[in-house]
Amino acid sequence: MRTPLLVVSVALLLASAGDARPTRGVARPAAIEASTSGCGTGWERPHAGGQVLTVRNDGATAAGVTLIDPASGAVYAEIEGLGPGVTRRLHLSLGVGTYAFRCEDDAGGDPVTGPSIRIAGGRGSSAAVLPVTNNDLYVPARAYSKYVDAGLDRLIAATGRLRAAVDDGDLDAARSAWTPAHLAYERLGAAYGTFGDFDGAINGSPAGLPKGVHDPGFTGFHRLEYGLWHGESAASLRKVADRLAHDTRALKSDFPHQRMDPADLPLRAHEILENTLQFQLTGKADQGSGTTLKTAAANVEGTREVLGVLRPLLRDRYPALPQVDTWLDRFDAQLKGRSSVDRLSTTERERLNGTAGRLLELLAPIATIAEPRRVS
Repeated sequence: MRTPLLVVSVALLLASAGDARPTRGVARPAAIEASTSGCGTGWERPHAGGQVLTVRNDGATAAGVTLIDPASGAVYAEIEGLGPGVTRRLHLSLGVGTYAFRCEDDAGGDPVTGPSIRIAGGRGSSAAVLPVTNNDLYVPARAYSKYVDAGLDRLIAATGRLRAAVDDGDLDAARSAWTPAHLAYERLGAAYGTFGDFDGAINGSPAGLPKGVHDPGFTGFHRLEYGLWHGESAASLRKVADRLAHDTRALKSDFPHQRMDPADLPLRAHEILENTLQFQLTGKADQGSGTTLKTAAANVEGTREVLGVLRPLLRDRYPALPQVDTWLDRFDAQLKGRSSVDRLSTTERERLNGTAGRLLELLAPIATIAEPRRVS
C-alpha cells in the first residue's frame, strides 16, 4: 500500500519535520506562505548552512509546496498534503544558489512559483534532484509490461507441467514442478498491484480466511503447496491444479487490458523486498515446501528488473544507486543455494535480515526520487 508523502528533503533523502497547528493565545511563528495566493512570501534572512524553515498554509484548501531551483526545476525538499492553517518545519542544509518555493493546491489549478531567493557566502551547493514526470515513466512502464508478458508465458508453461504431474498422479514429480512454477510467478513482483483479484487466486495465503488452509477461498500455488507437502492425494488436488492452470491462462488473456500505472514502478522497487522480509525471511509464507529463500531470490530478480527499467532515470538522480547494486549482489550471494529459513543458523538468519534491512533503506528513496511530479 502506498504511503502518502509528507515531507521529503531530496538533499538528505529524508528530511525531518514537525507539525505546529495554530493554538489559541499562542503567537504563530514567522512562516513562509505555502498557498498559491502568496507562495514563497515571508522567507526572511535567507542564509547558507543548516536551518529550519517554517512553512504555513494560509489558504482554504490543502496544498503541496516544493523548494526548487527555479532555473532547472530540480527539487530540494517538498511537503504534500499541507492542510489549511497547518504549519510544518523543514530541517535543511542549504548551500550557495538560487531557490524558490512552488505551490499547488487541491483546487486543481496550475502550480505557482514564488519569488527567487539568492543565497551567497556559503560553501558548496545543495544537492537537488530533477523532477520525474509521468512521460518519463512511460518508457520504463512499457518495458516492464513486455517483461511481464513474456514472464506470463513462462508461468503458463511451468504451471502446465505442474498440472500434468498432478493429473498423472505423480506427486513426486508435482513437488519437483511446484517450485519452478511458483518462482515464475514471484519474478513478476512489480505487477502484483496490476493483477487485481488474479493475484489472490494465484498466490494468495490462508491468512484471514475463516477455515484457514481448508477454506474454499484458499486457492492457487500455496493451496497446492499445502496439499503436496501434507499428504493429500492426487485425486483431491486435481481440481486445485486445474484451477491454478486456468487462472494463469486467464491472467495472460486479461493482462493486455490491465493498466500498469507507471507511478507504481518506483514504489515496487522497495515494496517487493519489503514483502520478502515480511513473508519469506520469516517463513510465514511457507505451506510446507520449505522454499521461501528460493522465493526471496526470485524477488531479488524481480527487483533487479524494476531497477533495470528505471536505471536511466535514476543514474543521475540517485548517487546511492551503485550501493543498491552492491547490496543486491550481497543479498543474492547469501541466498544462493539456500531454500528453507528453518535450516539457517541464528547467525546466518541475522546476517540475512541485516542485509535485507540495509537494502530496503537504500531502496526506499527511489519511490520519492522517481515519483512523478508536475513541473508546470
